[in-house]
Amino acid sequence: MSNTNNNKLYNKIIEALKTVHDPEIPVNIYDLGLIYEINISEESNVYIKMTLTNPNCPVADNIVKDVEDAVKEVEDINKVDIDLVFEPQWNKDLMSDAAKLELGLL
Repeated sequence: MSNTNNNKLYNKIIEALKTVHDPEIPVNIYDLGLIYEINISEESNVYIKMTLTNPNCPVADNIVKDVEDAVKEVEDINKVDIDLVFEPQWNKDLMSDAAKLELGLL
């Protein structure tokens, strides 16, 4: 896969991730800074390393499933693997400026 195609696919994945929201915070998970890594293989398999705002999140499984479903909807994606991690621990500094503004932190 060329870098141009890879970049287009990467941007589509980000757009898909922006449709998933933490149910307790009215901001998408990408702008919250919950996505630590996105890798796309030559075969269009996607690996995502992500975290949650709280390791004891009662809907953790739902959020991970929502991420997987959203990314699978992107055209040309074959497989999605999600690695849920809690190191490094999430903090508000990982949020985008838009998310901070929306939550009144700027």
